[in-house]
Parts: sequence; structure tokens; C-alpha cells
Amino acid sequence: MGDVTSLSVFCGVCQKPPAGATDLAYLCNTAVNSPVKPLVFANFLAPNMTTAYAFVAAAVGQRLGAATTLIEGTSLEQLLDGSVDVAFLCGLPYVRLCQERPGAVRPLAAPVIDEPRSHDRPVYFSDVIVRRDSPYRSFADLRGKRWAYSRVDSFSGCLLVHYHLSRMGEREAFFGHVTYSGWHQESIRLVLGGELDASAVDSHVLGVEGLHDPDLTRKLRVVATFGPSTIPPVVAGAGVSKAIQARIRRALCEIGTDSQSRKALAGGLIRRFTPIDDRAYDDIRQKLAVVEQSIPRRTELAGRGA
Repeated sequence: MGDVTSLSVFCGVCQKPPAGATDLAYLCNTAVNSPVKPLVFANFLAPNMTTAYAFVAAAVGQRLGAATTLIEGTSLEQLLDGSVDVAFLCGLPYVRLCQERPGAVRPLAAPVIDEPRSHDRPVYFSDVIVRRDSPYRSFADLRGKRWAYSRVDSFSGCLLVHYHLSRMGEREAFFGHVTYSGWHQESIRLVLGGELDASAVDSHVLGVEGLHDPDLTRKLRVVATFGPSTIPPVVAGAGVSKAIQARIRRALCEIGTDSQSRKALAGGLIRRFTPIDDRAYDDIRQKLAVVEQSIPRRTELAGRGA
């Protein structure tokens, strides 16, 4: 396995500082040992979740009586060196980090998406999208077509597709042309623009994009769905004491119990947060093992859209 600290971006993070972010110079080297020290949260997921996660970080801080801020995550090294305390992290990098650096991070909670097929569970899906005016009606129709993965270390946007191909007895050559978009929102844009035929995107990201563009469902068609899979967790770095981890977990699970927080979470299609443990991600471990037996692990690509 490669060195996870070399991975630069996960699951489609757009490397742009969030609007209104504070100067984080004084927050570096923060090892949280008491609730009065500032907590640094990082979003390693899609940029369209930044507003919702900024609210979550602030709400946790309010409940703990601690200063908090949210930054866009750029490297897992931020969790390893303590410059990030809490992260919204894709399940695949989480599983790999647990394999390579046991004890480096601990899962706290996971969101429950406000979507009927989730059945009030912390799960999500990988939806294979095409333009609605395209002739494709199934995954099999995509043989030889132009395909976009999001990133190499995206579970829903890459590894789950490789797992599905392996179950079909196929390899990546199933597609006629393959590229990497850099993040799920860009995959959606490329399919909408006709530059690519299809892509597998995080159903949570797709749902939030639908909130921003109500016409999206009339522009796209889902021809296949993979999942359900355990949804990306909120994790704490090992530098956060177990006592503070417990308080953060409790605070996360309290969000959504009042009308103000329910409204804020609704902007990210989140109903609530629920406690989660490491065993919940065994479904990702199982699929990762299958894929690694048939496809050697590839290093992460540098830069967006590479």
C-alpha cells in the first residue's frame, strides 16, 4: 500500500478557501485537550457541502463552549499532524488510513440523509448518470463510451465502479475513454455539457446539486445505482482526547433537534447525525479487498481534473 500522507485531495474537494474563513495561523499545532481550545474542522468532501458543514462546526462549538472554524481539507497529513481536529472524510480514505496508520483517526458520527431510499440509515449511493436525451438506459449500454471517475480515492466515484466491473468480469477497458474530473460536481457538469457520456456520482452530492438546480432531474437520468454503502463519517484525529471526542459526538447527534438546526441541515439534505463506529465501514473494506485483488492500487493524481 502507498503512503497515505502523499494523497492531496479526496472525494472531489475543490481546493478553495471557504468564504469568510478566519486566519488559521494561530490554530495550527492545536492538540485539543480541553473544550476551551479552538477546534479546527476540515471538509474533505464536496464543496457544495461547505455551508452545511460550517453550520455543523459552529453548532458543535456552541455546545462545547469552544471556538471552531471550518477549512477545506487538502491532505490527510492535516489529521496526522494535529492541524485538523475533526474532519468530514470519505469512507475510502478513512478505511485506508485505518489500515496504514492504526489509531490515527476515530469515527464519531455520520449523517442520515433526507432521502427516502436511505430509510433513516447512515447510507448513501453511487448513481450512474447520463444526459436525459442520451440513448443509454443501463450500465451495459456504456460499453465503449466516454466515462469520468471523480478521483482515484473516491469510493462512490471510482472504487465502487471498479467493484461493479469486477463483478461483471470486466476491467476499466469496458469504457472506451476514461478521464478523472477531480470532483463529483465537475463530473455532473461534464455529463450535462455532453463532453462525457456518463459518470458515477455520490448520491448525496447529486441531491444537493438538485436543490440548487431544480431542473437537474429533467436534464439527467440515473441508469444504474450502486449501494447502499455506509456514508462518509465525521472523524476525530488522535490528538483529540477521548473525553472531547465523546463531547463532539454527543454535540453532533444533538444537531437537528430544534427548528433552526433542522433548517440549516436541510440545505445539505441532512436529517440528523447518528453515532457510528469503525465496524460500520466493513462494507467498504470488503469491496476494497476485491478490487485490490484484481487492480493494483494507483497513486492519487495531482491536481483537479487530472
